[in-house]
Amino acid sequence: MRESSTRRRADRVAEDRPRSRDLRRLGDLVAFIKPYRSAVIGAIVALTVSASTVLVMGIGLRRLVDQGFRSGDAGLLDHAFVILFGIVILLALATFGRYFIVSWLGERVVADIREAVFDRVVTLSPAYFEITKTGEILSRLTTDTTVIQVVIGSTASAALRNLLLLLGGVILLIVNAPWLTGLVLLVVPVVVIPVVVLGRLVRRLSRTSQDRVAEVSSSIEESLNAVRTIQAFGHEGLERRRFTKQVERAFAVAVRRIRARALLTALVILSVFGAVATVLWVGGHEVLDGVITPGELSAFVFYAVVVAASVGALSEVLGDLQRAAGAAERLAELLSIKPQIEAPAEPVDLPDPPIGQVAFENVTFHYPSRPDRAALTDFSLRVDSGQTIALVGPSGAGKSTVFQLLLRFYDPQGGRVLIDGVALPEATPAAVRARIALVPQDPVIFSADAWENIRYGRPDANDDDVRAAAEAAAATEFLSQLPDGFATFLGEKGTRLSGGQRQRIAIARSVLRNPPILLLDEATSALDAENEQTVQAALETLMTGRTTIVIAHRLATVLRADRIVVMDEGTVVATGTHAELIAQGGLYARLAALQFDADRVATPDPTATLIGTNREPAA
Repeated sequence: MRESSTRRRADRVAEDRPRSRDLRRLGDLVAFIKPYRSAVIGAIVALTVSASTVLVMGIGLRRLVDQGFRSGDAGLLDHAFVILFGIVILLALATFGRYFIVSWLGERVVADIREAVFDRVVTLSPAYFEITKTGEILSRLTTDTTVIQVVIGSTASAALRNLLLLLGGVILLIVNAPWLTGLVLLVVPVVVIPVVVLGRLVRRLSRTSQDRVAEVSSSIEESLNAVRTIQAFGHEGLERRRFTKQVERAFAVAVRRIRARALLTALVILSVFGAVATVLWVGGHEVLDGVITPGELSAFVFYAVVVAASVGALSEVLGDLQRAAGAAERLAELLSIKPQIEAPAEPVDLPDPPIGQVAFENVTFHYPSRPDRAALTDFSLRVDSGQTIALVGPSGAGKSTVFQLLLRFYDPQGGRVLIDGVALPEATPAAVRARIALVPQDPVIFSADAWENIRYGRPDANDDDVRAAAEAAAATEFLSQLPDGFATFLGEKGTRLSGGQRQRIAIARSVLRNPPILLLDEATSALDAENEQTVQAALETLMTGRTTIVIAHRLATVLRADRIVVMDEGTVVATGTHAELIAQGGLYARLAALQFDADRVATPDPTATLIGTNREPAA
């Protein structure tokens, strides 16, 4: 079952690969190449010089044979050799310049493309990622840009160089020996057609081999991530057999590819050297009959090899150019996407100093991925400066949507969301978000040390500010005990920390940000009792003096709120204090009764959850 899922992922990767065959799509890259006109000109000059020197070598070879060998004059031989060697030196210098400039240009352009794509991606709203696979975006940032790097950094240069060699070689063939040129032009298709056919087979098998290797890599990643589960169920043998099967499939395809590649190489050697031998045999008779000189025959053979090699190389690069056209099309498509959340042309400044007031006025909102179902319907809420409001309700009631709209990850289809009296679309998203700090239920810890993770709340903070924030979040003690203290690498996604420690890092980040508005997505619901008390104390320090909106999964948390807002199916169904809502009955009373009944099983004194420990399960 897992093998089939891995296979489906590999198939999706294959589907994501560029398929466009329209080479005009490469024009999308011009905007990235334009800033480096001098490098392009230098590359063209170096390319032209290197191609020209290759063609001139044939003339030098003819003079070396005719003037050096046939005349018997050692001086003429030395002179011809010096000229030929000078041409070789010029070719080497031109090739160095071409390779360096073109490779630099490829790397520079791809770096610019990656930066541009990433700059665009991080500005796209969450609505875009609801309907777009993250793997597809990563593929465009990595695979597609690598294809373009290869084309700009080598393939395009090789194509132009071989085109010049082909045109120049054919012209010089005709100039040297028109009759033999006709013979070569007859032989070239015999050489090229099998090469093209077998080359396509090799490319197809190479792609299949890459797919099989991708399956193996996916299987390794999945198994390593689930190693505890594998060992807990005793499935090491089963996983070994599955992995062996995938490795053997990859090996079988690789053998077919190697066989086809070996056959292609043998066929090329047979065809090219057979054609050269034939031309030498026919040309030898021409020399014996006095029709051409030995030097002309030598030059002709040289140009014939150049032309044949150029044709073969051009057929090879065509596939790379087509793949690059597809990659350019996909990247241009991504760069052309307009963010749904943008700053207005003339933004309104939020009041300074901040007030910390929040208002929802008759808001109706549908998620883009669920257009037929309203997440909020005619939702209104007002939170005054310094108030703590708790949002309570069953799963799917719209609590998290309130946070999403307040952070302006989305804009509502109806109504308005305001901060300090300013509607969010009238201000810049950066200004809005600068006044808010979010402590999520599952905090994000970056693959860095504690300094960098806490400083993410305010990048310009100094070390003393970071330490003070950690102290306020009760994080200093455990951070100081790490091997390198605050400079200790916390592991990927904070794997070296416990759940409570990760929460305290997130709280320290918000303390450092020092926002007027605080959003808490019940940061203690997944913690054990000891960690919960520590984190709760840190949260109370953070909440002091701030406007706070809490998504409360545990009803004991709401006892600390100034007001409780009960939500159901995207609307407000009740508002009041805990005592008032219990007296009213309804949804809140039912949720409280269910939770407190569960507490009686877990604790002797059910009132303990109302006044302190906050250990009740989620409602």
